[in-house]
Amino acid sequence: MTTSIPRGALQGVKVIDLSRVLGGPYCSQALADHGAEVIKLEPPAGDETRGWGPPFEGDTASYFRGINRNKKGLVVDLGQAEGLDLLMRLLEDADVLLENFKPGTLERWGIGYAEVLAERFPRLIHCSVSGFGADGPLGGLPGYDAAIQAMAGLMSVNGEAQGGPLRVGLPVVDMVTGLNALAGILLALHERERSGRGQSVDITLYDCGISLLHPHLPNYFGSGRVTPRSGNAHPNIAPYDSYRTGGEPIFLAVGNDRQFARLCEHLGAEALLGDPRFADNGSRSVHREALKAALEGYLAGHDGPPLAEALIRLGVPCGAVATVDQVIAHPHTLHRGMLVELGDYRGIASPVKLSRTPAQYRSPPPALGEHSRELLDGLGLDAVCIDDLVRRGVVRG
Repeated sequence: MTTSIPRGALQGVKVIDLSRVLGGPYCSQALADHGAEVIKLEPPAGDETRGWGPPFEGDTASYFRGINRNKKGLVVDLGQAEGLDLLMRLLEDADVLLENFKPGTLERWGIGYAEVLAERFPRLIHCSVSGFGADGPLGGLPGYDAAIQAMAGLMSVNGEAQGGPLRVGLPVVDMVTGLNALAGILLALHERERSGRGQSVDITLYDCGISLLHPHLPNYFGSGRVTPRSGNAHPNIAPYDSYRTGGEPIFLAVGNDRQFARLCEHLGAEALLGDPRFADNGSRSVHREALKAALEGYLAGHDGPPLAEALIRLGVPCGAVATVDQVIAHPHTLHRGMLVELGDYRGIASPVKLSRTPAQYRSPPPALGEHSRELLDGLGLDAVCIDDLVRRGVVRG
């Protein structure tokens, strides 16, 4: 008996992906992992992240390879009329157009969503990812992750209490923008089942950066005060911080009184349970410095990793601080299937686990223009025509 490969949840959905760098490609890779057909259109020079190395794998940066699997690659010069014509032909049976051009670019090319695409392709979902949107005081300006981290307040709440603002050590704004674009596209696809009509999805890095300011904005709304940076400590919860031990440090994330009691009992620190300064979370937060000093006195007799293992098995949220190489070697990382290997390609797997239609990993990221001829042939162009387009630089293949 042969076992059929399960259909991806988005099988049958066709996405034309004009985006590059991170937010858009992060979104389209998630769509592709779950079965969507994603055609990635790149300009003749390619997505700029192909050069964002070292490290390089062949002539392509690992950065690009991390967010572009399961896609077919087509190189088209959209600055030429024939290139735009090819795009319009690809859109004839597409469900989604994803792009992160500077606002107004499609309009300048004569294919704006409201003016042209919505009328010509009424079921098409157009998702625009930009820095700030098309209008308003910052409308049309370019946006990059780090600049938005600064402008949206994320850097102001990140860093040591006595230090300066720090960028979060990963492109969190770009990635959450990609996830919000994914959510917006899925919402629009769902609504289309009812209305039969597509719509435009407007996602900006600025909005997404602000959306991450929990609990800092709610705290400001409630108190009227801008809270200072607190390093690894949580502004609302204690003990919720990194702590020194007799060996490697650990991170405690104790969210309620029951967990605090278990922590103290395991450390032989029952005396802390009777101290009114630590009676509940509100009191512990007010007296967090005294609590940290007291806990580190008890922790000095332990090493971090074995202690963290023991505590988490007691129901106390806790973790040793792991490096990237330790994360990929951890047995639970392997158990959860969080690594993908396709030939010489290795990547991070989808964190979305569907029981009947799981994510699938069909192909590594495409070489520049790898599928150009295949895709143009699918549009009905013959070999002579394709050769002519390649010769004149309209496409690369």
